[in-house]
Amino acid sequence: MKKIYLGVLAMYMGILASHAQTKPQPVKDSTNYESRKLKIDEINFVSAYYHQNGNNSAVTGGIGTEKLTDFANTFDLQMSKYSKTGKKHTFLFELGVDHYTSASSDKIDPNSVSSASMQDTRIYPSLNWTVSNDKTGNAFGLSASYSHEFDYQSVGAGINFTRLSKNKNTQFDFKAQVFLDKWKVILPVELRPPGYGSGSDREDNRPVDSKPRNSFSTSFSLSQVLTQRLQVALIVEPSYQHGLLATKYQRDYFTDGSERVENLPDNRYKLPIGVRFNYFLDDHFIIRTFYRYYMDNWGIRAHTAEVEIPVKLTSFVSVSPFYRYNTQVGTRYFKPYGQHNPTEEFYTSDYDLSSLHSNFVGANIRLSPPNGVFGNAHFTSLELRAGHYMRSTGLNSNIVTLALKFK
Repeated sequence: MKKIYLGVLAMYMGILASHAQTKPQPVKDSTNYESRKLKIDEINFVSAYYHQNGNNSAVTGGIGTEKLTDFANTFDLQMSKYSKTGKKHTFLFELGVDHYTSASSDKIDPNSVSSASMQDTRIYPSLNWTVSNDKTGNAFGLSASYSHEFDYQSVGAGINFTRLSKNKNTQFDFKAQVFLDKWKVILPVELRPPGYGSGSDREDNRPVDSKPRNSFSTSFSLSQVLTQRLQVALIVEPSYQHGLLATKYQRDYFTDGSERVENLPDNRYKLPIGVRFNYFLDDHFIIRTFYRYYMDNWGIRAHTAEVEIPVKLTSFVSVSPFYRYNTQVGTRYFKPYGQHNPTEEFYTSDYDLSSLHSNFVGANIRLSPPNGVFGNAHFTSLELRAGHYMRSTGLNSNIVTLALKFK
């Protein structure tokens, strides 16, 4: 359900942020003349509409509608100033607001007027501070974030740094983040103990348990300019989660006809390893390729391959078709509806954790006129991106994203 959308949107945001069509240029050292006043560098607006459909809802044990729509909007403001020592301080404030409706989540309590998670709004502000040296390219940063929806809240913090070689051909990036989450343990209506609340109705004052879910992630990236046209990057992103990792309003059905709420281990290690190649064919074509291998201690193994070819049609118009293929061996805890053994300790019928393969195809168009979009010099670029996602389990989705940049 919602997890598929968030993964697809995250991919979109990352690609939209990396659409420069020119080759990397040496960093310009102008610290001797930079103003020490705080100034606005750029403002970005991104809006995305997502719609999915399928028939394997985990809420109802692996069967039933997966219909979901989400309208997501993010605004970010980047400002900077130079200190007396010539270091550049960059401040990035981002505010995100998503509103979604989920037909499958309405089945948590079909008799309730306001079923848990049937629709909700998520608000997630974040703040990033980075201090960098224009001459060396080295940087250090800190971040803080917060996210809230009706059954879930998250507080996050992070640290990152960048180191470049003297010739700027080698770059090492490190990032570490922690997210301390807390969410309501909402149960399906028929599996609630006496006196247990719904967790959603405002007039329902009965108690509902809350449990923590803490996530710790790191990212190591080594980028290398091999030739004037070829760049390569190696990315390793180990992470660890601990706490309530099962979604307790998702049902599981067993071979003896019994029914329980989803139960999964309270810890999870993840290890994605990726490699990226960017080849600048000429002034009009770039070939971007990416491969990632993923493994975790739940038994999931996955391969992802992606290619995108930005084509510069004119000096300010580019089109970028893309394609991504993913194949996954599912967790040992997964079984379809009604096939779990009653003696199993852990069990899920969430098809996100099953064996599957998927295809994601689409294109992006980017406008960046020298005099600004629609003649507005501060409106520097407009991007429109559309994609279609197809999964072997029968889930299909579409997403359209609009990104506006102002400087």
